[in-house]
Amino acid sequence: QVECDEQKSICSKYGVSGYPTIQWFPKGSLESKKYDGPRHAESLAEFLNSEGGTNVKIATAPSSVMVLTTDNSDEVVLDKNKDVLVEFYAPCDLYLLPSWLPTYEKVASAFKTEGDVVIANLDADKYKDVAEKASIQVHLLAKTILENPAGINIKINVVCAGIVASLDALVKEFVATSSEEKATVFSRIEEEVEKLEGSSKRYGKIYLKSTKNCLEKGSDYAKKEIERLKSILEKSISASKADEFTLKKNILSAF
Repeated sequence: QVECDEQKSICSKYGVSGYPTIQWFPKGSLESKKYDGPRHAESLAEFLNSEGGTNVKIATAPSSVMVLTTDNSDEVVLDKNKDVLVEFYAPCDLYLLPSWLPTYEKVASAFKTEGDVVIANLDADKYKDVAEKASIQVHLLAKTILENPAGINIKINVVCAGIVASLDALVKEFVATSSEEKATVFSRIEEEVEKLEGSSKRYGKIYLKSTKNCLEKGSDYAKKEIERLKSILEKSISASKADEFTLKKNILSAF
């Protein structure tokens, strides 16, 4: 590794402008290739195997979380004899919330001996068909599916940074209302943001700016901006920028 504050000439030579930056140098070459993948061990090992022609596997500790895929999701989730908690996640989001993985694993371990409860997860980026079928529009969801006499009852608890319930309700109204009335709803959002304090105030400003952009740039602004932010989050960026863009992406999902 290179400490860029001390070795500025080296970092400048290889175009390093953000930290941390990871670059691959093939044998006998000073021509580097930047690593833009997710910042977790499995993806980095996959990159090394691809570039270096190796086949190294990272040993992982046994997990109590059941991994869902396209092949087994229906069988597990629709089992009438079991309650199922499913975490729909994206690898880049888990990188931003490092404490979430051990927390979820701890819950899974606690319920391991409960035969009628399953703690599971699903990579919503890899298995988009399953996530879309479950109407998942944001990541890091905990979705509990419970059996009752009337059929399957679904309860959703969203673990999504930046969301403010009162503003979410106003955004839904903003999206549903006519073009002539959107300005009125926007004013109500401004009033609601003024009432907020602390971190909610920070999130409120993002709601306000996003609503204004939707007014000025059209109804498809949110969708396009979410795609742009997803693309940025897959690259190597600072933790502060990743936090900023994730908050914005989460809030835009309400539009």
